[in-house]
Amino acid sequence: MSSLKNAVPKRPYKERAQPNSRKKFGLLEKHKDYVERAKAYHKKEDTLRKLKEKAAFKNPDEFYFKMIKTRTVDGVHRPESQVNKYTAEQLMLMKTQDAGYILQKVQSEKRKIEKLTATLHSLDNQPSNKHIYFAEDREEANEIQSRSSKGRSVASSEAVPDSIKRKTISSYKELEARRSRVSELEKLYMDMTLQQELMKKGRKRKLREDELTNPTSKPVYKWRAERKR
Repeated sequence: MSSLKNAVPKRPYKERAQPNSRKKFGLLEKHKDYVERAKAYHKKEDTLRKLKEKAAFKNPDEFYFKMIKTRTVDGVHRPESQVNKYTAEQLMLMKTQDAGYILQKVQSEKRKIEKLTATLHSLDNQPSNKHIYFAEDREEANEIQSRSSKGRSVASSEAVPDSIKRKTISSYKELEARRSRVSELEKLYMDMTLQQELMKKGRKRKLREDELTNPTSKPVYKWRAERKR
């Protein structure tokens, strides 16, 4: 009976549309729409009730450090700036550790570049099979030339596979990317080293452009000579 029941086609269910007299109010709200709206409404009610209870039972003598560590900006609590959170020695130690990590990455990239360069160099410098023949007369020279031309045609037919060519091209692209990465890391390491030296004690000043023998876009500093006891 169940199979016969499912075999009979059923009339498709259609939602009742908004009457013409109420077209100005938009689409007719269905039951599922009402359920979603009711859930959202009750969720907001529960949130407001919890906040009211929390405010009613709040201890007026309660204290926590964010009361004095924050300030209100446009009605929003924002924490105070923590620029002076670390001392000069701590900042210098942190920069030293960062510079050491950058130097380690530079050395690692250079080793990879050397290995990749050696591999590509061995691929490019394949030994070429060249032979020198000595002929007794012109007929023997023509015969040797015809044999060598046939050999070259056979060798040219055995071309390098496309997969090897694609791998070689990708290796060259990787080599260029690693070289650019090394240059960027070296610039970053030089900047971090300069900042680390500027944080050390000692009188120093920035040289003007007319004082530079070799003008450069980067700032140049000069330290005052101090007598070491």
